[in-house]
Amino acid sequence: MDKSIKVVKRRSTKVPMAKTQSARSSPGAQTKSRNNEDANVNGNGLSKRKKTASSSPRPRNGAVALTETVDEKQHLKTDIQNASVYNDDMLRELEERGDADSICEDIIGSSIDDQFFPDIEGACTHSESMQLRRLLRQVGPLEFLRRTLDSGVFTAEKLLTAFSVRPPDFLQGRPDEDYLPFLSLAMTRELQKRAKLEQYNSFDDAVSLIKRSKNIIVLTGAGISTSLGIPDFRSKNIGLYSMLGDLGLDDPQQVFDLGLFHEDPSIFYSIARKVLPNHERCSPTHAFIAMLQEKGKLLTNYTQNIDNIEETAGIDPERLVQCHGSWSSATCTRCGHKVPGKTIFPVVEAGGIPRCEKCAAKSARASNTQAKNSLSRSRQASKSRKRKTSHDDDDSDGTYSGGPVSSTATPVRALRTSARHSNGVAGPEMDASRRPVAKGEGIMKPDITFFGEALPRRFGQRLLGHDRDLVDLVIVIGTSLKVKPVSELVPVLPANVPQIYISRDPVSHVHFDIDLLGDCDVVVAELCRRAGWDLDHEMIPENQEVETELAEGYWSRHYVRAVKK
Repeated sequence: MDKSIKVVKRRSTKVPMAKTQSARSSPGAQTKSRNNEDANVNGNGLSKRKKTASSSPRPRNGAVALTETVDEKQHLKTDIQNASVYNDDMLRELEERGDADSICEDIIGSSIDDQFFPDIEGACTHSESMQLRRLLRQVGPLEFLRRTLDSGVFTAEKLLTAFSVRPPDFLQGRPDEDYLPFLSLAMTRELQKRAKLEQYNSFDDAVSLIKRSKNIIVLTGAGISTSLGIPDFRSKNIGLYSMLGDLGLDDPQQVFDLGLFHEDPSIFYSIARKVLPNHERCSPTHAFIAMLQEKGKLLTNYTQNIDNIEETAGIDPERLVQCHGSWSSATCTRCGHKVPGKTIFPVVEAGGIPRCEKCAAKSARASNTQAKNSLSRSRQASKSRKRKTSHDDDDSDGTYSGGPVSSTATPVRALRTSARHSNGVAGPEMDASRRPVAKGEGIMKPDITFFGEALPRRFGQRLLGHDRDLVDLVIVIGTSLKVKPVSELVPVLPANVPQIYISRDPVSHVHFDIDLLGDCDVVVAELCRRAGWDLDHEMIPENQEVETELAEGYWSRHYVRAVKK
């Protein structure tokens, strides 16, 4: 990871069990609840506001059945609308309740943001979960617990499900106090995520944001190149990693492991041709980014792709950060000699291993020198033997030139031929590129960032030293945001900057303001059409019709599809 990027680490918190104030355990709280007609748990984990807290106990089995009523929804809606705004010290409120034991994290693991539990009776629905998460952010942890837990409106077990945490089985039937360390951790995780900006939701909101913004960061992944036949990495059955099962690796990502490359570069080069950027055209999505540049709206295009198609699209190198490097150049792992990437393409396309021409030439010169020295020593020895055995130079010279000279000269010529075949420029017909790598031999490695290598310094310098203070819109396209540190680019940016996500599948660990789910090329073409921009590209069908559909349970997630005719 680039050391210049500082990422806030998750802080664990814990609510002390002995100091918990619950409406069911505090007579004062119960009295206050009754006076306010505030809640009762009637076997559902939900309230009837006109009943008292003592009118119905919690079920013995700890289950929390869910029954949604108009009164209950209105109660929660009123709480949210009347919520007070807390400052940035929300997390500190949780810490005042103590530090959670690490065992809590081990038990609940990593929650998935959109995970809900229809198999659990009484678990929060998606809609209810979203309302509760908003309430937590608006009023802070202590007030949140007072309104939901201490009032008796919800049980701690049910609140866990609102934050996509499955209640531990061993706690079933236990009192709320036993759930609180887990609930505290779940709330802390939620507060550390970027909050969605509620004013941006529709497809047309996305169009308006793009039209009015002047400093747009575009973060792209492999999904913007798949329409050109270049596979992405993680798609099921068709992604690159799914094709590597026959290599015998513990993890397909090891193909891009730097240590393994140094140990055996043939593993990488056996699949390298699958991701070789041998294309002279760009996708409509690349063209969309270039259009943003032409309109003076592109601040920086951060790409995780190594195909270098941005160059074909005409993206200004000053506005481009290739986070994982690219095939635009290659460097010798032995001497550091650098060549244009296209120099090694013929060998890579043939499944060979490109050698360094500089190392090969140096090796050839050393071999020639060694051969000449050997030849000189042989001549001296031959002359010495001649003086001792004969004064007839004709036969001896003839034997010398016809035997030792020719037999020694042949390896020298072979070495020169081998050097030509190993120079990293060899074509597919060159068998030398397929031979095993000799110890100490110079191997050309494309300048893509392998696992175990630091990202280019330009990534952190541009992001933190320039873009973070200027950006007014973030568009993430065609990436699942699973690889660090690029995945941490979004959280590093100011939380008040709108963010749009475009890809086939949603992500659950980042809260984007608008999700546009579908083929990237289709989505950007529709954005341009609604913006009144002419995105002229051969891959966009003439008079293409696009339909959008709001995802069930969401108000800002849209499915985008081209209408088949």
